[in-house]
Amino acid sequence: MTTTIDIAPSSDRELVLARIIDAPRANIWRCWTEPELVTQWFVPKPWSVPRAEMDVRPGGSSLIVMADPNGNEYPNPGVYLDVVSNEKLVFTDAFTSAWQPSGKPFMVGIVTLEDEGEGRTRYVATVRHWTVEDREQHEKMGFHEGWGICAEQLEALAKSLS
Repeated sequence: MTTTIDIAPSSDRELVLARIIDAPRANIWRCWTEPELVTQWFVPKPWSVPRAEMDVRPGGSSLIVMADPNGNEYPNPGVYLDVVSNEKLVFTDAFTSAWQPSGKPFMVGIVTLEDEGEGRTRYVATVRHWTVEDREQHEKMGFHEGWGICAEQLEALAKSLS
């Protein structure tokens, strides 16, 4: 099970989830960057990810389609802003493919990974929002609980990879 780390947000528009995950950093990176793995952990069950398309490079597009238990789909297009293999992934929904502005930018996600020794990884997911209202909405949607469940699902999958 993941171990919680207490990291305070740096602003009133930021949410942070930090854990020590009992899996190697390279495996966690794979889970974040390989579509067939993203579909297995990215949303809290009983939600699902029926489709993930990812061009993991700065400027590359991403489409993750989430589905609720009734099968209603919620496409989430975005663009990668920064990619440092096995260390850092920065993405946003402010743009869709080819730097087209989205209808309503909501967040920038920053995932950082650091070796903690003994096959464990320091995992920090920071989400920055355009407004305090967007941050509050994300929190009310269950950010901490939902992203926490996903971190546990991520850990289980990453541990299973060879």
